[in-house]
Amino acid sequence: MKHAAPFLALAVALLTGALPASAQEEEDGRSLMEEGAQLFWDGLRREMGPALESLRDRADEMEPALRDFAERMGPALAELMDKIDDLSAYHPPEMLPNGDIILRRKTPQELKDTAPEGEIEI
Repeated sequence: MKHAAPFLALAVALLTGALPASAQEEEDGRSLMEEGAQLFWDGLRREMGPALESLRDRADEMEPALRDFAERMGPALAELMDKIDDLSAYHPPEMLPNGDIILRRKTPQELKDTAPEGEIEI
């Protein structure tokens, strides 16, 4: 994603016909590149505005149901997490033919085999 910035700048420059910032300056001190970028973001905001407003309306409609769900399920989920401890100590859930879902705990050897060795780069 960090390589996208030069391409975005080039696209804005080509679309606006702007020269490099050092070649032309507008009266208010903004370069044509900055002006082109501003126009691009303004257009993007205009195009995305209705979709974002619709999303905001949908979120407002769902908020009471989500709050109710959190109030009811919060204590049960907290209790379940107290019993489970560390999720990495379990295999992914499996569904049995009868519909039961099971969580198999990893053996001590499996836990040892999956443990990272050395430093972990963040």
